[in-house]
Amino acid sequence: MNLAVSLKKSLAGSPVVAAAAYAGVIIVLLAVAASSLTDLLSQRAAVAATAAMFEQLEGRKPLAASKRSGDVGVPAGSAFLEGATVTVAGAALLQRVAGAVTKAGGNVLSSQLDVQGPNAKGGFVSMVANCELEQSALQSLLYDLEAGMPFLFIDQLDIQVATAGDGKLRFLLGVSGQWQGAK
Repeated sequence: MNLAVSLKKSLAGSPVVAAAAYAGVIIVLLAVAASSLTDLLSQRAAVAATAAMFEQLEGRKPLAASKRSGDVGVPAGSAFLEGATVTVAGAALLQRVAGAVTKAGGNVLSSQLDVQGPNAKGGFVSMVANCELEQSALQSLLYDLEAGMPFLFIDQLDIQVATAGDGKLRFLLGVSGQWQGAK
């Protein structure tokens, strides 16, 4: 108790010390307020970024990245195989895969369409192609098929080791895509 009384007497007698203590308390309070405001603004920015990502995932808003130069946006086209009949949709699937293989620098040696397979009830059309391609281009081919439109799924990939010295791989590629049916 004596310490509090003596401190009160010393502060009462010196207005400079009291003003310095008051200024120190004000500075500490301003620093705490500024820190809280900074945290609040960063949390608000994180919520806005999360909301924008959620809108993009729901498909309400196009990707902002596609507006920047040099970035690849959402591929154009329908997510489903198009065609008036399942046979036409199968032909579109064959054409899409053959085009991707040719674009990657390979050849389609043979292909087979399966419109009545086990997944046909779900609206899926499947195909198997025997292809030949440089080993270095295989990854870009698979990316092109899976990332482009319509949505295609790699069901099978059986790679045979090249015995000839030409460096090309022979592989069996199973691909499927969903057909919506006649519109």
